[in-house]
Amino acid sequence: MPDNAIETIRLLVVSREPSVLRPLCSIGESNAWHLETAGSGWDALERVQSGVVPDLLILDIPRGDGDCLHILRWLRRFRPDLPIILLSDPDDGTRRSEAMRLGAQDYLVRPFEERELEQAIRRHLEPSGAEVDADIASEDIEALAGGAFFVGATPIMQKLRAQAELLGQADVPVLILGENGSGKDTAARLIHKLSVRSSCKFVKVSCAALPEELLETELFGSEGGSSGSPRPKPGKFEICDKGTILLDDIDEMPVRLQAKLVQVLQEKRLTRAGGKTPIPIDVRILAATSANVDRVLSEKKLREDLYYRLSAFTLHVPPLRQRREEIPLLLHHVMHQVAKHYGMAPRPYTRAVLDSCQSHEWPGNLKELESFVKRYLVMGDKNLTFGQLDFEEPNGENGKRIETGVLTIRVRETEGAVENSAGPSSLKSLVQTVKLETERTAIAAALDRTGWNRKAAARLLRVSYRTLLYKIEQYHMRAPEAYPSSVGNGLKGNGNGWKTG
Repeated sequence: MPDNAIETIRLLVVSREPSVLRPLCSIGESNAWHLETAGSGWDALERVQSGVVPDLLILDIPRGDGDCLHILRWLRRFRPDLPIILLSDPDDGTRRSEAMRLGAQDYLVRPFEERELEQAIRRHLEPSGAEVDADIASEDIEALAGGAFFVGATPIMQKLRAQAELLGQADVPVLILGENGSGKDTAARLIHKLSVRSSCKFVKVSCAALPEELLETELFGSEGGSSGSPRPKPGKFEICDKGTILLDDIDEMPVRLQAKLVQVLQEKRLTRAGGKTPIPIDVRILAATSANVDRVLSEKKLREDLYYRLSAFTLHVPPLRQRREEIPLLLHHVMHQVAKHYGMAPRPYTRAVLDSCQSHEWPGNLKELESFVKRYLVMGDKNLTFGQLDFEEPNGENGKRIETGVLTIRVRETEGAVENSAGPSSLKSLVQTVKLETERTAIAAALDRTGWNRKAAARLLRVSYRTLLYKIEQYHMRAPEAYPSSVGNGLKGNGNGWKTG
C-alpha cells in the first residue's frame, strides 16, 4: 500500500475492552492508521449512517450482548461493501457462524496476538491481485441470507424494495408474481429480512417438485404409523415456527392440499397427514407463481378462495429486460461470487461482451445470467462477444456437442482427456460443467422420448422417481405444451420445446 494512502485509512472499533483497544492503538500508531472507537454497535451504526464511513470495522461481540447480530444486519443493509472483522470468545461458535452468514468477512478468537490482528486488518485493506471493479462496492446491492442478494439500481426495483419494506412490517400473506428466473425467491427473502420474523427461519418449498403424497408430508407433517413412519414427523409449517415459508409454484399444488392450506391461513392451525388433532402454528406464508393467474383460475388449478386469501397483497417482480441498467452491475457481482465459489480469479468483461449482454433479451432472466457468467468464467474468451460464445472442437471429429441454452460446447474426448479452447486451467471446473450438461441432456432426451411421462422417464434412466423430480427442478426444465400429459405435473411449456430458466 502506498505511503500516501496509509494516512487516509480509517478504522472503527466497536469495543470497550482494554485488551482489545490497547493492541489496536499500537497497531494504528505503527501504521499511521486513523483509529476511532464506538462504545456500542448502535453508536457505530449512527456514524455509518451519518456518512462518516470507515475503511474497516472491527466488531467485538462480548458474551451476553444480544444486539450485535442486529447491528451487523443493519450495517450490511447500509454498507454492504464495508469489511467487518469479528472478535469473539472460543465458546461462542453459534453466534460467530450466524455473524459470518450475515456478512462479516473474518473473525479472530480470543486470545489472539497483536500480529494476528494486524495481519487480518491488512488482509481486508489491501487490494487483491485481481482487478476489482468499482461497481462491486455499490450501495445498490443488498446482501440476503443464503447467498442471495437484491439489486436496487433502477427506479422500478427501488419501488419494489419500498413495497417489500412495507409488506415486511404488515405480517400478512403475499402473492409474488413474475417470470421464471426473475427473482421471486429473492423478493421473498427480502420481505423476510425486512420483517419482524427476520431472526427466525426462512424456508422455501417448491410445490412442483414433489408428488402429492410427499408434498403433503413435507408441508403438513405426518402422524406416523399408518403413513409408514414409525413416529410423528413435523412438516415445514411446524419447523418454520415464527418464521416465513415461501410456497413456490403455488398453482402446482394439488387442489386437495390447497384446501388444507386455506385452513392454515384461516385458522392458524393444521392437521398432520393421518392425524386428527389440530396443531396451532405461527408462520407467515408467501406464495409465488410464474403462471397466468386468470388462466390457472379458469382451469381450476388454483382455488379461488386460496387465491383471494393470498392476493390481498401482490408483488410483481419485473423481468430483467425491463431493468437493463442493472445488467452490468449484476454481471460483475455474479462474476465475483462465482469466481470465489470455484476458487478462480474473476474474468474481466470486454466492452463488446458488456454491450452484447446489455442488448440481449434474457428470456431466462437472472438464472440465465448466472448460467452465462459461470460458463464465461470457465470457458469464455475475453475477445468474444455474447453471441460468439460457441466453443467448437477444431477438427469436428471425435467430439460431443452439448446444447446449453446460452452457448454451445464441443468437448473433445482423447484418451480420457477433455480439451477446450479455454486451455488447461480450471480443468476440474470444466469437467464438472460438462458432467452437468451431459446429465441434463440425457434427462431431456428421456423426457422427450416418453412424452414427458416422468415415471416412464425415471424407469428409462434407471433412477428413482423422486430423483428425477429433483433433477427436473435443479435444471429448471419445463415441458412444451405439445405434451398434454404434462398438465398438472408441475411443468410449464412455451411451445418451443423444453428449456431451462
